[in-house]
Amino acid sequence: MNHLAIQLVSLPAFALLALAMDRHQLDLLGRELPPGPTRRLRLAGWLALLASLAIAVGLKGWSLGLVTWCGHISLSAAIVILTMVAWERRKSVKK
Repeated sequence: MNHLAIQLVSLPAFALLALAMDRHQLDLLGRELPPGPTRRLRLAGWLALLASLAIAVGLKGWSLGLVTWCGHISLSAAIVILTMVAWERRKSVKK
């Protein structure tokens, strides 16, 4: 359950950070968002990453919590990247 909690917070964090980038907004939404929503997405992503760090450190202490957190954020980033690649490939096949 501990690992699940960290993963469930860090995965949306990276999705929010990806959506805060203009390039990914164009790829996924077909347009760039205005600066206000983009800043809010970025802030929400960073706050979620900090929350996942707080969960990891709170559950496992600083030494093991940081190691666990690094593993989870690496996995989360990889999942978001692979999902975006699959999305783009699927879009190009449909055309």
